[in-house]
Amino acid sequence: MPGANMTPFQNALAALGITVALFGTVVFAVDYLNEQRIAELSRIEDTITIDTLSLETQFDLLAEAPCREVSEGSVLSGELNDLAARLSYAEERLGADNEEVTKLKERYTLLEIKDYLLMKRLAKECTNLKPVFVLYFYSNKGDCPGCAEAGYALSYLREKYPELRVYAFDYNLDLGALKTLRSVLRITEPLPAFVINGKNYSGITSLGDLEPLLPTDLLATSTDARRR
Repeated sequence: MPGANMTPFQNALAALGITVALFGTVVFAVDYLNEQRIAELSRIEDTITIDTLSLETQFDLLAEAPCREVSEGSVLSGELNDLAARLSYAEERLGADNEEVTKLKERYTLLEIKDYLLMKRLAKECTNLKPVFVLYFYSNKGDCPGCAEAGYALSYLREKYPELRVYAFDYNLDLGALKTLRSVLRITEPLPAFVINGKNYSGITSLGDLEPLLPTDLLATSTDARRR
């Protein structure tokens, strides 16, 4: 604190020095945090890039594989779920509006669409595959109060039914392939919107309303799956 015996000029000079020091500390801290965020994003992006290339290669291999070599256990649901978890982590740490996070989400969305199309093709060609598809369209812009509840319900259902193939899409993502998918599937508001094995539903949020829509006779529970 400036001394009582100091002149007004000296007091003002000391206060200025303290202000400059505090400002410098804040600038340094902000720069350091920004560098850490950039480094962290770079690590996440590198990991997702490798995972993306791996998944794309697996898509090609599965597309060429004979049906006898393809089973529900060999397809890519687990890998996509792991990639989704990494993306959620990046979104939480860096913010949903971060430009690089948006790019990662676009890349992941393209992988989801590619996986969906591959699985539909394999299901037509391979009688041993009977996947159950849930396409979920949500918004995180604050205009979908029920989306969080619907997301939790789907996470529970995916855990209960390991063979359930859930694809989650950000309705507002500015991506040509996603807009085409929305158009082809006739997705309309209100959100959340769902396509469950080819049938459209809108505005459903609770587990009690979602689960009866699933063809559970085609799905094994997680307990059944562990026994096999």
